[in-house]
Amino acid sequence: MKIFKTIKAKFTREGHHPRQGGLEIFKYIGPGLLVTVGFIDPGNWASNLAAGADYGYALLWMVTLSTIMLIVLQHNVAHLGIATGLCLSEATTAYLPAKASKAILGSAMLASISTSLAEILGGAIALQMLFGVPMRIGSLLVLIFVLIMLFTNSYRLIEKWIIAFVSIIGLSFIYELSLVTIDWPAAAYAWVTPSFPEGSMVIIMSVLGAVVMPHNLFLHSEIIQSRQWNLSDEKMIKKQLRYEYVDTILSMVIGWAINSAMILLAAATFFVSKTPVTELQQADSLLRPLLGNNATIIFAVALLFAGIASTITSGMAAGSIFAGMFKEPYDIKDTHSRTGVVISLIVALVIIIAISNPFKGLIYSQMALSIQLPVTVFTQVYLTSSEKVMGKFRNSTYTKYLLYTIGVIVTVLNLMLLWSCL
Repeated sequence: MKIFKTIKAKFTREGHHPRQGGLEIFKYIGPGLLVTVGFIDPGNWASNLAAGADYGYALLWMVTLSTIMLIVLQHNVAHLGIATGLCLSEATTAYLPAKASKAILGSAMLASISTSLAEILGGAIALQMLFGVPMRIGSLLVLIFVLIMLFTNSYRLIEKWIIAFVSIIGLSFIYELSLVTIDWPAAAYAWVTPSFPEGSMVIIMSVLGAVVMPHNLFLHSEIIQSRQWNLSDEKMIKKQLRYEYVDTILSMVIGWAINSAMILLAAATFFVSKTPVTELQQADSLLRPLLGNNATIIFAVALLFAGIASTITSGMAAGSIFAGMFKEPYDIKDTHSRTGVVISLIVALVIIIAISNPFKGLIYSQMALSIQLPVTVFTQVYLTSSEKVMGKFRNSTYTKYLLYTIGVIVTVLNLMLLWSCL
């Protein structure tokens, strides 16, 4: 309880009573949108491009299912951060046996490395498209830039600009749906009807891993605390839970629309023409109907910004996970947080140097996230269902079993992936 009281005091503003009003909710909007950057990162682009190009509309259902699961999981893990003042990593260390917590958080660090790999690789691909920089050198440049931004905390100065620019590109995918021919009845059917085309399990799991990213669950529980007002005020906690839910719903629905648009456009562009997709650079053709000959440059700039922004959030998540092992909140000035950031990014760079096919590297990195996901989900459900951890804010019986159902679904999909590989 000592750590709880310490962190609780850190985020409590005694005597502070924010003004009421219809616009008050906007004070709480933000953490969900930051997490949504992950919806339009290089790993997502690669997974969606492969899904639409290889299987047309058939895998749209995975975007729908993943987004529904993500809304439930993200709200639940934010619930943990709001009610306890602990992030998921800190709570895991504080309330689980040492061996179990180390194994769980160790696997989460591996997932963060997999995420960082995709993000750095995406930025390197962008540099190659823009300036002809070799992939490995580009990866090193992205890594150095991100480390400088994180360690100097200067990322905050341009964070909103990067999110705004990348969001505009993501929304342009949605707008483009009016410029191409889409079989909307077929798409509507595919959004709600599971199907498993032959050889599709790797892509299905990469789409799942690209949407429901384990590191985002750790990150959301950490950054939601930036909106804390007064942890000793039960009314304020309940109000923040309501506002956070709106933030999560809004952000995740936007993410669902962008992911769906990417698959639809890839289906209309590549699947219809039977054009094989072997590299992420081909995605610039999705923007050509809207942007003309400038599509390649604008796509590459968007990819670079997306890679940088998502590498930063991936590094933050790794720092939060590693610091949590030592019962500490994320603080880039702290040695443990810095160590977590460095481990995730440096190991990812080493793997990038070793791989020969960047596009497959992106796909398999996202699939790796889905493999770790059940571990994070079941840990999260255990903690948020515990009265010892959450007090009166623990999960209801309905919520607990809904979350366990999500964990079972993800586990079954992983078993199906394993079976398909045998």
